[in-house]
Amino acid sequence: MSRVEGLAEIVLWVADMEAALQFYRDRFGLEIMSPPEMPNKFLMVAKPGGIPEMIVLIPHPHKANYFPRHKEERVLHHLAFRVDRKSYGELENRFIEDGVEVRHGVHPVLKGVRTFYVDDPDGNEVEVIGPESA
Repeated sequence: MSRVEGLAEIVLWVADMEAALQFYRDRFGLEIMSPPEMPNKFLMVAKPGGIPEMIVLIPHPHKANYFPRHKEERVLHHLAFRVDRKSYGELENRFIEDGVEVRHGVHPVLKGVRTFYVDDPDGNEVEVIGPESA
């Protein structure tokens, strides 16, 4: 039986490309892979096995009234990044220092991890999962 080896990409509609890039590229350090002239932005998360894992940002044609702010109205529940112990603390502190609401949780399945959640500029929830602190 065939088996999926990993997740290649997650594609997100965005209302404001620069705000989305500041969030994913600048805050999380994701590298832009697409040529500058391309309106869609492909950002590399990791490259296991030679095929990159990517977040793809696509400008939404109806951005003015398309993005629901209430979580119950969104199609995407959330996405999650896996980070090491040091990066977890650095990201968490940077979001807090920048005045971004940071919400903590307990992962329902993974043991020995800690999690926090922030919202991207379009209201998508982004989870950060890292090892418990020593």
